[in-house]
Amino acid sequence: MEPGLAFLLPLFMGLLQPGRGDSVLSVRNASLSSAGTRVCVGSCGNLTYQHTVRLLVFAFPNQLTVSPVDLVAGRDQELACTAHNITPASPDVLSLSLLLGDQELEGVQELGLEDEEPQEGEDPLFQVTKRWLLPPLGTPPLTLHCQATMRLPGLELSHRKPIPVLHSLTSQETRVTTSLEAILEQNSTPSPRGPGNSPTPGNSSTRPCHPEIHQSPTPGGLELLCEAACGPGTAVHWTRAPGDLAAYKRREDGAQAWLSVLWAGCNPEGWFQCRLDPGGHTASLYLLPEICSPPMSEALWMGSLVLGLLLLTVLTYRLWKCCQPARGPQGPPAPLKWPTFPSTPL
Repeated sequence: MEPGLAFLLPLFMGLLQPGRGDSVLSVRNASLSSAGTRVCVGSCGNLTYQHTVRLLVFAFPNQLTVSPVDLVAGRDQELACTAHNITPASPDVLSLSLLLGDQELEGVQELGLEDEEPQEGEDPLFQVTKRWLLPPLGTPPLTLHCQATMRLPGLELSHRKPIPVLHSLTSQETRVTTSLEAILEQNSTPSPRGPGNSPTPGNSSTRPCHPEIHQSPTPGGLELLCEAACGPGTAVHWTRAPGDLAAYKRREDGAQAWLSVLWAGCNPEGWFQCRLDPGGHTASLYLLPEICSPPMSEALWMGSLVLGLLLLTVLTYRLWKCCQPARGPQGPPAPLKWPTFPSTPL
């Protein structure tokens, strides 16, 4: 009796090509529903044997964004790095790290890892964000990298996003950076690479909707606009600002929200953030302050006032002395009168 082989799985899980001595399972345009354990059963006469194989499906496009998009040397800063359209997103599979050269950056403080809920659809994909508090960085030229790494059985992939380090601000200027980049590339759902098989992109074209932050100068300050072109039923709200959010003038109208920043001697420094509802996607903006002079103390102001009064008194006396009438031959000059000044305590 000739041996027989067969895969045990529903028909929609792949294309079967059975044969007398073999059975081939072909999976094309893999989706997340294609993942799972497959069992191949063989029989020869009264003998039956089986072997299992685990099919993994992952999504790991090169879609990394960072906020801010560049850093400033010589100061403590917060940095966020986000990997978009990822699956699986568990910490034992996906990791985010900061690299200086080929080594992890030392002295950083991890602030947390955020895993957003996937969008509705056939293949739910995740957005994973990690935040760090950075130590003061050295003198440019210097470039950090955010690296996303996915580790699967027999396969390790990684993507990098460069983050330039700029010189410290030395003039009165404000630099604003936003957390969003250009429109994301079309989602892809590649399948694991095997012998004679290369990853095949999926047919998903769903793009998540994200809010964006725009800034425009106003007399005496800056106006920030958070907006999201996501269709009806969406709204954006400001959720974070340097200091107390309640101290800022805000106005919200559905998918648009405004926030006014008034300069008070120096620009405020820190993170501004708005959130999209429903969905929970956020946009962040980091505002660096301009270099400003410290306020003049009260004692220095009083000293300057007293010195000015003394100089005025000396100048008045010299003018009076130059204008005295000279003694003539007809007798003594007329009596002189000293000018009077209002008494000013020194």
